[in-house]
Amino acid sequence: MVERILNAAQEVLIAHGYDGASTNRIAAAAGVSPGSLYQYFPNKDAIVAAVIDRYSDELAAAVASTLAQSLDQPAPDHVRSSVAALLDALDVHPEFLRAVIEQTPRLGSSGKLVAFEQRISELTMAYLMLNRRQVRPDVRFDTASWMLVRMVEHLTIRYILDRPDISRDEFLSEITTLALNYLRVQERPVRRV
Repeated sequence: MVERILNAAQEVLIAHGYDGASTNRIAAAAGVSPGSLYQYFPNKDAIVAAVIDRYSDELAAAVASTLAQSLDQPAPDHVRSSVAALLDALDVHPEFLRAVIEQTPRLGSSGKLVAFEQRISELTMAYLMLNRRQVRPDVRFDTASWMLVRMVEHLTIRYILDRPDISRDEFLSEITTLALNYLRVQERPVRRV
């Protein structure tokens, strides 16, 4: 029953947005009475939060395993495969991603989404620490992992939602270059006297 309600809520959010979603509309889409819906969820916000939590779990399952499995890869391969995994995961339900990003910010951050970002940051920091010789000597691993995760997350979400005239391969190449240039050991200019 809960899955039926969550599936219906996801479809209602896609079709009508957060403001157009109501417990009555969600119940009708799920084929249950509003009273039955209230046995599982106290209100619309609780339903939407549960849908977002489920979505966060799906993203985490798709992305975290790729990150963990690629810890021993060279930086370009690691970055590219990690971004590709996120891109693939977000592109499964682009309409729902749009509803979450554009329609539900007033609910605040999902605890599971925050935990997902934290896990990805931890895996990124572990990669940086394992490969410290490949990055600038002044890099603070916690700062760099936070920056990289948010940069990749934002650009990947915008790529899915905006559908710019950029091929997937070009996007992956550009974001990989961006991340690597941020981390790369900088050649110091020769001082001329």
